[in-house]
Amino acid sequence: MAVDSFDEECDYLFKAVLVGDSAVGKSNLLSRFAKDEFHLDSKPTIGVEFAYRNIRVGGKLIKAQIWDTAGQERFRAITSSYYRGALGALLVYDITRRATFESLRKWLAELREQGSSDMVIVLVGNKSDLGNSREIKQEDGQSLAELEGISFLETSAKENLNVEEAFLQMITKIHRSVSQKALEAKAINGGKLSHTSSLQGRKEIIHIDEVTATKHTSTCCLH
Repeated sequence: MAVDSFDEECDYLFKAVLVGDSAVGKSNLLSRFAKDEFHLDSKPTIGVEFAYRNIRVGGKLIKAQIWDTAGQERFRAITSSYYRGALGALLVYDITRRATFESLRKWLAELREQGSSDMVIVLVGNKSDLGNSREIKQEDGQSLAELEGISFLETSAKENLNVEEAFLQMITKIHRSVSQKALEAKAINGGKLSHTSSLQGRKEIIHIDEVTATKHTSTCCLH
């Protein structure tokens, strides 16, 4: 895997979302992944913001469009609409706040109800640098992930621990799923790839809500 410049022509555009309670560190995870920055005084996200990053996986250049959603209850009606078209999600909790872990089932239910049935979900226990204040054991996160059939990592946006791994794990699994579907479509079509499933280097927009993305481009503060 390799990182490429933002302007390079991509083969795929994958949309993913960051979800979880307020103040679990979603914005700093995205800032660390997109710009390698961390802001101790990061303010709560108002509505939705997004960032891009180009990643090369399996010989294909993927432009990951990551949407950072507000965790406050009053924004739920707005943010839940952004699940539409998302191929992946990082579901984030704060290892020092049990309430954020107890909210995970609610977030999972919302993702599965309003997102695609085959959405790739990675459970992320953030703020692992605050081990002395830990309220959630790593084993508890792992057990929940195994029960729900999703991946799990603990991260620290502050110390840049496992942040890259969490995003790349999600993106790689999305790519694997999309590639498999393309091969299945090719088999159904008698060996010919359809326009929507081509893996022959032509740029493909995979399940992107372009109207929504265009409408909210002006709110993007991370490029």
